[in-house]
Amino acid sequence: MAQQFHRYYSSIFSLLLMGLVLSSCKKDENKLSDYDSNKINLVIADNFNLSAFSAALKRSGLDKTLQEGAGPYTTLVPSDAAFSVAGYNSPVSVLTANPTTISRIAQYHTLDGRYELNKLPYLFNQELRSRGGKLYATHWIKGTDTVLTLNGSRVISQNIPASNGLIQVLNRVLSPYLHDLLGDAVSAESSITLFTQALKSSGLLETINGAGPYTIFAPNNQAMQDLGYASVEQVSSTDLEVLKRLVNYHIVKDRRFIYDYILSTGSSNSSRQAMLDGNSVTMTLTPDPNTPGSFNGITLSGIGNTSPVKLVKQDILAGNGVLHIIDGALRITQ
Repeated sequence: MAQQFHRYYSSIFSLLLMGLVLSSCKKDENKLSDYDSNKINLVIADNFNLSAFSAALKRSGLDKTLQEGAGPYTTLVPSDAAFSVAGYNSPVSVLTANPTTISRIAQYHTLDGRYELNKLPYLFNQELRSRGGKLYATHWIKGTDTVLTLNGSRVISQNIPASNGLIQVLNRVLSPYLHDLLGDAVSAESSITLFTQALKSSGLLETINGAGPYTIFAPNNQAMQDLGYASVEQVSSTDLEVLKRLVNYHIVKDRRFIYDYILSTGSSNSSRQAMLDGNSVTMTLTPDPNTPGSFNGITLSGIGNTSPVKLVKQDILAGNGVLHIIDGALRITQ
């Protein structure tokens, strides 16, 4: 009798245990079926050409937002080649970089909302807002091609779908938006202190801090010294009208990224840009050695320049304009 009793309860226990195991397996299956592997951060992580930005998302903690949030979001993802040009040669260099810098990059490249950039109106530098500030998008027609740009960078792959948004791949890392006023962006650059003083002393700093937009091609300190301005004090003591002529010939009354010139220049590969003083500067496209028939930048020539002026730094965005730094002064007379 005792043996039968033992067998009976052993059978009951076995059935209960089997029920618990089956129930646990079912829960695990439900968990697996609920897991969404198509969230934006996971799509980026699965693409080996986007590993640096995936590292930036992890470094900033934004990967959790993109994983857990319903969205929709739009991420502007610079390729690994773009990060390499920006000085980040591998995901490890992103993960070990200053966390504040990387967080700014990640936030600036993330938009709340679904933006199919190819469906934007055909407007010039229309304003968008990312988590890190203003962005400017242009929808171009270049020959038979449609070209999309953001802050003068090119969208090289568009509208990659994810379950909670879209991914747009860029050919350049965008410089995070830091300054509302162009004058503050100019003052923050240590390589152009002499030109900054010329802006202040000429009274044109107030102009470029106005509604704008403006574009400044600022000669670096070496260029100003080559022009004869050895110090801030010397700039300050220069005749006001002389400084005004100098500064006005380096300002455009418009927002112009460098790629805007590449896309808007015709078959002659050069164009003329009217400056704030009414005189013009010749913009000449520079060939891209890696892609025959295409261009990757410009050189500038003032009326009085005998050799082309090159870019040192480009597309520094402010709320009311863009700053570029050049290695020579633009001259009206030789």
